[in-house]
Amino acid sequence: MDFLMLDWFMLDWLGKPAWMWLSFLGVVLVLLVLDLGILGKKAVQMDVKQSLWLSAGYISIALIYGAWVWLTLGSASGLAFYTGFALEKTLALDNIFVISLIFGYFAVPVAMQRRVLLWGILGVIVLRAIMIGLGTALVSNFEWVLWIFGAFLLFTGVKMLLTKDGEAEFTENGLLRFLKRRLRITDKLEGEQFFVRKPDASGKLVRYATPLFLALVLVEAADVVFAVDSIPAIFAITQDPFIVYTSNIFAILGLRALYFALAAMVHRFSYLKPAMALVLVFIGFKIFYSQLFGKMDPAISLSVTLGLLAGGVVVSLWKSRGQEVRQTE
Repeated sequence: MDFLMLDWFMLDWLGKPAWMWLSFLGVVLVLLVLDLGILGKKAVQMDVKQSLWLSAGYISIALIYGAWVWLTLGSASGLAFYTGFALEKTLALDNIFVISLIFGYFAVPVAMQRRVLLWGILGVIVLRAIMIGLGTALVSNFEWVLWIFGAFLLFTGVKMLLTKDGEAEFTENGLLRFLKRRLRITDKLEGEQFFVRKPDASGKLVRYATPLFLALVLVEAADVVFAVDSIPAIFAITQDPFIVYTSNIFAILGLRALYFALAAMVHRFSYLKPAMALVLVFIGFKIFYSQLFGKMDPAISLSVTLGLLAGGVVVSLWKSRGQEVRQTE
């Protein structure tokens, strides 16, 4: 029996032994249990300082895990993990901005936003696994798909550079209109409940969705949209499904903690978007370079990515020095 169990743990799962995947899932489960059981017991407001400290904790765990990847799988895998993590973490900033617009549209208080973000992240973990699995299958069977990824990233990066920022606002989209047609929805928030039972016109108790549930669905939909950028970008760095998925999920796990700080300070990072655009352009170029001349040194990818992002952060903070942190409500 012991030998059978050992053999099972050594089975190949998408290019890596089962024990590596199970170890990663174990770390994720522990973090989610801590988040749900300790940090999410009460609907309390998290301030910017708490948000930054908690986010620093998540980033530290990711960096330690990346060191383990480096020692276990080699320097190339370690560099790919760190590059993917940095890229996904930065691309999540746009996602955070959209999420803040969704919460503003539904007038969701900060104390209730944490529950939506938690369940949103649980959904993202599953959705990203499906999308990365599909991406892996496509790249493995049709290598020419990488050319499409490269062209798409170049187009997206150039478009981001040429698009001027304006005062964005959230308006009803097709998905929201569809949900409103198909579901009974309460007129106001019902605490932290996604669904409640209420009497209808005839007095019969029926299930109603709340605006908080609509916010959750739109948060999930927003991640799917942003994954269209981030998944091709990470496949440009590595086609190893283990590195792709673990770097993605570690970046997303800390998103809930980081949200409350960035939602209050996002106005100070106006030069980060051009930096992200340049990163996408670079990664798109990297795909074409790799297809024509062979793989680019992973250290170069990490250095250029971190250099561009750090430059965007430094210039943003310098230009916006003296501005106050916005208070969330």
